[in-house]
Amino acid sequence: MVIALIVVSLILAAMLVYAAVRKLSHRPEVVRQYERVGVPERWLNRLAALLLLGATGLVVGAWVRPLGVAASAALVVYFLLAVGAHVRARDVGNLPVPLVIAALAAAVLGLHATTPP
Repeated sequence: MVIALIVVSLILAAMLVYAAVRKLSHRPEVVRQYERVGVPERWLNRLAALLLLGATGLVVGAWVRPLGVAASAALVVYFLLAVGAHVRARDVGNLPVPLVIAALAAAVLGLHATTPP
C-alpha cells in the first residue's frame, strides 16, 4: 500500500505541475479555455500557485501523512469546483480532465486512510 500511495501521489503531482505550467504560460489558447468556463486570466497565476502547492504537499505528504491528507483533500475540493465550473459553462468536452484528477486526488486520500503509519 505504501508503494501505491507514493506512485499515485507522484503521478498526480506531475499532472499538477504540468497543469500549473500551462496556466503560467498565458498562451492565448489556454487563456481562452479558462475564460470559456468563467476563469479570468488574472486568476491563472494564483491557480497555478495552488496547484504547485498541492503537488508539493502530495510529494512531501507521501512521507508526512498529515500534509498528504490535507493536500489530497484540498485537491479533491479544487477539482470538484473545476468540474462544477465546466458543468455550469456547459463545457462537457473538457470535463474528463478535472474528473480524472479529482478521482486521483480522492484515491490518494483513500490510500492515506488505508495505509498503516
